Amino acid sequence: MKLIKHEPKDCKSIKIEIEDNGKIGGRAFLYIINNDLHDRPYGLLEDLFVEEDFRGKGFGKKLFEAILELAKENNCYKLTAQSRNERCPVHEFYKKNGMIDYGKNFRIDL
Repeated sequence: MKLIKHEPKDCKSIKIEIEDNGKIGGRAFLYIINNDLHDRPYGLLEDLFVEEDFRGKGFGKKLFEAILELAKENNCYKLTAQSRNERCPVHEFYKKNGMIDYGKNFRIDL
Protein backbone atom coordinates (compact mmCIF):
# COMPACT_ATOMS: atom_id res chain seq x y z
CA MET A 1 0.00 0.00 0.00
CA LYS A 2 1.29 3.44 -0.92
CA LEU A 3 -0.08 6.91 -0.09
CA ILE A 4 0.32 9.63 -2.72
CA LYS A 5 0.08 13.24 -1.58
CA HIS A 6 -1.50 15.85 -3.89
CA GLU A 7 -1.61 19.55 -3.06
CA PRO A 8 -4.05 21.37 -5.33
CA LYS A 9 -2.91 24.87 -6.21
CA ASP A 10 -6.38 26.26 -6.89
CA CYS A 11 -7.84 26.02 -3.36
CA LYS A 12 -8.28 29.30 -1.57
CA SER A 13 -9.77 31.07 1.41
CA ILE A 14 -11.50 34.43 1.61
CA LYS A 15 -12.13 36.47 4.76
CA ILE A 16 -14.97 38.98 4.87
CA GLU A 17 -15.26 41.61 7.60
CA ILE A 18 -18.12 44.01 8.25
CA GLU A 19 -17.43 47.46 9.63
CA ASP A 20 -19.60 50.15 11.17
CA ASN A 21 -18.32 53.58 12.26
CA GLY A 22 -14.70 52.43 12.04
CA LYS A 23 -15.22 49.29 14.15
CA ILE A 24 -15.12 45.73 12.88
CA GLY A 25 -18.47 44.22 13.83
CA GLY A 26 -18.01 40.72 12.49
CA ARG A 27 -16.28 38.32 10.14
CA ALA A 28 -16.73 35.16 8.12
CA PHE A 29 -14.45 32.89 6.11
CA LEU A 30 -15.18 31.10 2.85
CA TYR A 31 -12.99 28.16 1.90
CA ILE A 32 -13.18 27.01 -1.71
CA ILE A 33 -12.55 23.26 -1.77
CA ASN A 34 -11.98 21.02 -4.78
CA ASN A 35 -12.24 17.25 -4.91
CA ASP A 36 -12.31 14.60 -7.60
CA LEU A 37 -15.99 13.75 -7.10
CA HIS A 38 -17.27 16.93 -8.78
CA ASP A 39 -16.15 19.12 -11.63
CA ARG A 40 -16.89 22.22 -9.51
CA PRO A 41 -15.65 23.17 -6.03
CA TYR A 42 -17.79 23.56 -2.95
CA GLY A 43 -17.72 26.33 -0.39
CA LEU A 44 -17.26 25.93 3.34
CA LEU A 45 -18.54 28.81 5.48
CA GLU A 46 -16.46 28.94 8.63
CA ASP A 47 -16.38 31.16 11.70
CA LEU A 48 -19.25 33.53 10.92
CA PHE A 49 -19.13 35.73 14.01
CA VAL A 50 -20.75 39.03 14.98
CA GLU A 51 -19.48 41.01 17.97
CA GLU A 52 -22.05 41.19 20.77
CA ASP A 53 -22.55 44.97 20.45
CA PHE A 54 -23.47 44.54 16.77
CA ARG A 55 -25.93 41.65 17.07
CA GLY A 56 -29.55 42.06 16.03
CA LYS A 57 -28.67 44.72 13.43
CA GLY A 58 -28.42 42.53 10.31
CA PHE A 59 -24.63 42.14 10.35
CA GLY A 60 -24.81 38.34 10.32
CA LYS A 61 -27.23 38.34 7.41
CA LYS A 62 -24.99 40.72 5.44
CA LEU A 63 -21.96 38.51 6.09
CA PHE A 64 -23.91 35.38 5.10
CA GLU A 65 -25.16 37.01 1.89
CA ALA A 66 -21.62 38.12 1.00
CA ILE A 67 -20.26 34.60 1.53
CA LEU A 68 -23.10 33.11 -0.51
CA GLU A 69 -22.39 35.52 -3.36
CA LEU A 70 -18.66 34.73 -3.26
CA ALA A 71 -19.44 31.01 -3.39
CA LYS A 72 -21.56 31.59 -6.50
CA GLU A 73 -18.85 33.78 -8.08
CA ASN A 74 -16.36 30.95 -7.49
CA ASN A 75 -18.64 28.44 -9.25
CA CYS A 76 -19.33 26.40 -6.10
CA TYR A 77 -22.03 23.76 -6.45
CA LYS A 78 -22.91 23.96 -2.73
CA LEU A 79 -22.18 25.92 0.42
CA THR A 80 -21.80 24.09 3.73
CA ALA A 81 -21.50 25.36 7.29
CA GLN A 82 -20.69 23.73 10.60
CA SER A 83 -22.02 24.38 14.08
CA ARG A 84 -21.79 22.66 17.43
CA ASN A 85 -24.90 20.80 18.64
CA GLU A 86 -25.63 23.24 21.46
CA ARG A 87 -25.63 26.34 19.22
CA CYS A 88 -29.37 26.33 18.49
CA PRO A 89 -29.59 30.07 17.67
CA VAL A 90 -26.88 29.57 15.05
CA HIS A 91 -28.80 26.63 13.57
CA GLU A 92 -31.94 28.76 13.35
CA PHE A 93 -29.97 31.57 11.70
CA TYR A 94 -28.69 29.19 9.01
CA LYS A 95 -32.17 27.75 8.42
CA LYS A 96 -33.69 31.23 8.23
CA ASN A 97 -31.16 32.05 5.51
CA GLY A 98 -32.03 29.03 3.36
CA MET A 99 -29.70 26.31 4.63
CA ILE A 100 -31.00 22.89 5.65
CA ASP A 101 -29.88 20.63 8.49
CA TYR A 102 -28.23 17.99 6.32
CA GLY A 103 -26.33 15.67 8.62
CA LYS A 104 -23.65 15.30 11.23
CA ASN A 105 -20.19 16.72 11.61
CA PHE A 106 -17.42 14.62 13.17
CA ARG A 107 -14.00 15.78 14.35
CA ILE A 108 -10.83 14.90 16.20
CA ASP A 109 -9.06 17.62 18.16
CA LEU A 110 -5.33 17.55 17.46
